[in-house]
Amino acid sequence: MERYDYIPRPLYMEKVKPYINKDLIKVFLGQRRVGKSYVMRQVADEIQKDNVTANIIYIDKERLEFSDIIDEKTLYQFVCEHLCGQSNYLFIDEVQEIKNFQLALRSLLNERKCDIYCSGSNAFILSGELSTYLSGRSISIHVHALNYMEYLQFYHMEPSRDSLRSFLLRGGMPYLVNLPDRREVIFEYLRSVYSTILLKDVVAHQSIRDVPFLEDLCQFLADNVGSLFSVKNISDYLKSQHISKSVSTIQNYLQALADAFLIYKVPRAEVQGMRIFEIGEKYYFEDFGIRNALRQIDIQVDISKLMENAVYAELQSRGYQVYVGRTQEKEVDFVAIRNGERVYVQVTYLLNSEKTIEREFGNLASIKDNYPKYVVSMDEYPVSQPYQGIVQLHLQDFLTKSL
Repeated sequence: MERYDYIPRPLYMEKVKPYINKDLIKVFLGQRRVGKSYVMRQVADEIQKDNVTANIIYIDKERLEFSDIIDEKTLYQFVCEHLCGQSNYLFIDEVQEIKNFQLALRSLLNERKCDIYCSGSNAFILSGELSTYLSGRSISIHVHALNYMEYLQFYHMEPSRDSLRSFLLRGGMPYLVNLPDRREVIFEYLRSVYSTILLKDVVAHQSIRDVPFLEDLCQFLADNVGSLFSVKNISDYLKSQHISKSVSTIQNYLQALADAFLIYKVPRAEVQGMRIFEIGEKYYFEDFGIRNALRQIDIQVDISKLMENAVYAELQSRGYQVYVGRTQEKEVDFVAIRNGERVYVQVTYLLNSEKTIEREFGNLASIKDNYPKYVVSMDEYPVSQPYQGIVQLHLQDFLTKSL
């Protein structure tokens, strides 16, 4: 296998380790350009360190040399021709580019010819026929844009207010570390990634016809990160802008964007019992750098929205299932659940008035359980003594400390 230089991301190595050499297909999922390829190469290198006789078969569908692998038959044939010895490991980058790939993977798995790893930039590879053919035989590992701690490692920075501001502006697309530290260069790259996602992972795969409307919808989502609304709200707003689309069409477009991991829909749930509400949800971007590139304004204007997006992304990277909470007619920004345990988080820019303090702490205090509760802000100093056990954290501390 060709050698590549990369910055290790141990967070994902730890997630995949329990499944190496197990009869499961390891599927790395995530938005295009978040670093899935390099995570897979890191896994391949670790395998070869532990087993010098390991035969690594690596197929990168973005390279011309693999253009002849177009369907399940050519994939199966290529793999069989490259098997060697007893320890064979198959890695396929952007597997969704191979028609009916799931048929070949199922056969290779059943025949125990190799240990299989693949990556994909669209959630559809875990649905439909794949879930039928590989039900119970695959494990998905979601790769995200860099979190703040990874960002510091990539840029050789220490936790500071300056590095936090840089993170909130740039976001966590790994390749940015190779580009000049100039806003116009950064945003131009991020817009090109955004365009690629739209064209390759949304328009092409979902047969989207109205691309200008899709772009208008993305702009709306960028403007309204963290706002609570329904699909009907979006439809009504667009009508006010003389853009007419049915609720079902908007729903389909939103799902297509979510399937490409550009955005995430966060449902609203009743804290007691976690009943999901049918109306009302929030949307966040996988990478808020891309969101900033769409907005092109000073981040201070949108600091509250960026803070919320950063907190959501951090909770996701830590493996939490995240909801917007509702209790006693009060909203809780995030209810995060992992392994049956919960964390509650309120996010606000500054706790600069008694009314704000009462709202942020009071919403959490109305939840009568003993799970950890946090108010995250940009205040340099705590504004008061602990409020009924609720912990106040600066955003930087929230992103760097264990909860």
